[in-house]
Amino acid sequence: MSTPTSNKNLAVLSLAALGVVYGDIGTSPLYALKEVFGGAHHPVPITPDNVFGILSFFFWSLMLVVSLKYVSFMTRADNKGEGGIMALMAMALRPMTQGSPKRTTIMMLGLFGAALFYGDGVITPAISVLSAVEGLEVATPTFKPYVLPISIVILVLLFAVQRHGTAAVGKFFGPIVVAWFLTIGVLGINSITASPDILRALDPSYALHFFETNRLLGFFALGAAVLALTGAEALYADMGHFGRKPIQIGWFMLALPSLLLNYFGQGALLLREPSAISNPFYLLAPDWFLYPMVLLATAATVIASQAVITGAFSITQQAIQLGFAPRMAISHTSDKQIGQIYLPGINWFLLVAVIALVVGFGSSTNLAAAYGIAVTGTMLITDLLAFFVARYVWGWPLWRALLGCTAFVIIDIAFFAANTVKIQDGGWFPLVFGIGVFLLLTTWKRGRDMLSQRQAADAVDINSFIKGVEDVPRTPGTAIFLTSNPDKVPHAMLHSLKHFKALHERVVLVAVNILDTPRLTDSHRVLVTSLADGFWQVKVFYGFMETINLPDALEWCCEDGLSFEVMDTSYFIGRETLIPSMDSAMSFWRQKIFVGMFRNAGSVVSYFGLPANRVVELGGQVVL
Repeated sequence: MSTPTSNKNLAVLSLAALGVVYGDIGTSPLYALKEVFGGAHHPVPITPDNVFGILSFFFWSLMLVVSLKYVSFMTRADNKGEGGIMALMAMALRPMTQGSPKRTTIMMLGLFGAALFYGDGVITPAISVLSAVEGLEVATPTFKPYVLPISIVILVLLFAVQRHGTAAVGKFFGPIVVAWFLTIGVLGINSITASPDILRALDPSYALHFFETNRLLGFFALGAAVLALTGAEALYADMGHFGRKPIQIGWFMLALPSLLLNYFGQGALLLREPSAISNPFYLLAPDWFLYPMVLLATAATVIASQAVITGAFSITQQAIQLGFAPRMAISHTSDKQIGQIYLPGINWFLLVAVIALVVGFGSSTNLAAAYGIAVTGTMLITDLLAFFVARYVWGWPLWRALLGCTAFVIIDIAFFAANTVKIQDGGWFPLVFGIGVFLLLTTWKRGRDMLSQRQAADAVDINSFIKGVEDVPRTPGTAIFLTSNPDKVPHAMLHSLKHFKALHERVVLVAVNILDTPRLTDSHRVLVTSLADGFWQVKVFYGFMETINLPDALEWCCEDGLSFEVMDTSYFIGRETLIPSMDSAMSFWRQKIFVGMFRNAGSVVSYFGLPANRVVELGGQVVL
């Protein structure tokens, strides 16, 4: 039985979820229907049958893809409460044996889906802010020359405040998005009241009739209609912040009804005034409300952009923890809410890419051609990964797993195929962008595996080493050596012994392991093994959503008889210099990329949370 407190918490979480999860899909009415009937690429003629058909398709797409697939089904495919394509990939990889073809397939699918997400993270702020500011053109053409400069200023300010985090302003996001949904819903109702016949579009036969009579045009229309579904992935990706129930409540109680009312209101307006296709969203509003509506739309699109940027930060952190990306500087912007992080390198990289898009494409209509292929590609990959989870993690029979995903795969393939015709008109950008990110992710993973193999080939067994150094002088204090394999002697230890001709009285080999679960309790944080002659092995475990703080984790070792004095402990880490080789299994040009990424990776000291004044770095050369 629910308590008043639990109900209050659920209401607060549902409000917060509205502000973060639904910002992207909630601003789609700004451009979705406009691009179907008035876009630059294969616009659908504005006739009553076509309007009914497209609106019917919008309705059933939102019901099947968003309500059924994401809100009802995909939110069940959580990795210990976390969602998103990287979390789904980690879960699908769990039962797969190392090096198996299925494991490789799942890994490639997940990485490419994550790479496409970055493409979406660049396009969403550009098209959302541009489409909102373009409302000024509706008020008066005088503003047309200022749309691009105003959009760029807003975007620069948006990315500039990222370092402060969303914690301080997050509490305002929910109420603004609630006001947005209520406003667009009311505007839709006013228009529907004037043309109630538009509600006939709820009948799916209108959508079927449209595609039956307009097969080629209907196929092209899919590429624009998918704009109504952009942001659906955020429902799943942001599940870990709010939980399944608040996301469902926010969607069915407010977001879905408001979106449908507004789309049907725009359709009713087009039936009455086909010329309103110039900007059907803003023309729903009365003249006196136009400027306030532009301000509200701009605030909503900034929030939508914020959600995608935060998602890019989270996915990057997951990629780093899972070993698919180099270390980067990560700042925590909230001491109360998990997941509020800031990555300056990713932030400024996204800003440069977004501004280049805004300047290069110039309008939301032109950007719409680039939008869609990244979204539909990610949605399709999510379907495939969900199949692997259902079949091999949940243990569903093959027929049930196929039945559960086939319908969604067919829908998403249709959307993806329709968007491929827009590649030459701008769709190439997210593909090129995604392929570039995919190349970096896979190069880093392959390079790290090769480096580990090279080091393992020359490594000495720790027990044999201990027997061979019984007569080596020992100095007071504790030496902690970071290593990926605590059963082997770290190269840094060999270098230390070579240079100092001595070992510390206590030597601790520490291996940090990132698991495929999001977070762990502190009781499962460390595993301590005492070896002979003052040597210890410590395995430290973290979830892929956690930030590593090694000194804090090592405090748990005291329960197993291993305690540390901060001022009596030194951390030894290796800093390898990589040398590309023509005889390597990796192509030479990819080796050069890996070496560049390795050289510019973030500091080991900050990544592991080590005290900088207690760290000793020892270098060496490794030929790839």
